[in-house]
Amino acid sequence: MLLKHLWLSAKLDIAESLRARWFLVYSLVFGGIVALLFMFGLTESRVLGFTGLSRLLVTYIQICMAILPVFVLITTVRSVAGDREAGVFEYLLSLPVSLAGWYWGKMLGRFVSVFMPVFLAMFAAALWALVQGVPVPWMQFGFYTALLIALAWCFLGIGMLVSSMARTTDVAQGLAFVIWLLLLLFLDLILLGILIQQKSPPELVVTIALLNPMQVFRTAAMLLFDPQLVLLGPAAYVILDNFGKLGYIIWALVYPVIFGSLCASLGYWLFKRGDLP
Repeated sequence: MLLKHLWLSAKLDIAESLRARWFLVYSLVFGGIVALLFMFGLTESRVLGFTGLSRLLVTYIQICMAILPVFVLITTVRSVAGDREAGVFEYLLSLPVSLAGWYWGKMLGRFVSVFMPVFLAMFAAALWALVQGVPVPWMQFGFYTALLIALAWCFLGIGMLVSSMARTTDVAQGLAFVIWLLLLLFLDLILLGILIQQKSPPELVVTIALLNPMQVFRTAAMLLFDPQLVLLGPAAYVILDNFGKLGYIIWALVYPVIFGSLCASLGYWLFKRGDLP
């Protein structure tokens, strides 16, 4: 019965997302990014030995790191908070749908909605490369797909938590933007400034960075084309000595999923024990 409720709630949320204007804008943004990258000839350029579709994927994944989290947060926080403001919960409680089925089904449906345009844009680029006779780096494609799944799920969980905590949509959106801004500020350049000013132990600063999902994603994306993490400077020694390349890749794929799941579970707990109407 729970699986049926999950499926029905997810199907309803996907249908609502496909009709929403934000989904159209969201799809056009990522589709437009790939089109522009092809238009400016990035598939024919060479950077750090990467050419063809590899070069496009490297650029695309860096752009996704900046755009995907804020899109996921802003659209997701409207789910529970928006339904609360619209009075949907009164109607929901009159139907034979469990709270767990509705909540987790809504999250699964929203995950499909936010991940599908990102993946389809990347997949369309791979198909176009095959048509043009450009080699497709399927291993790199699969790794980046897994990274995007982890990143989307992580921020989806954060969004569900914020949406369960906030009473109004405006508060939820404001809090989501603040969270995204804080995570953006705590990327390695800002942490390097803190390290210099406060003379903090490098291990502490790197640990804080590795708890930031955006930094974990960014470093993992860099690791594929920069195995020594030269761009990170001295922090690379701490990461590679403690994790190794394979260990860090596993961390980058597992940690965001666990973090997002914990946030979503806490959000469900608050949602279940709160005053729904």
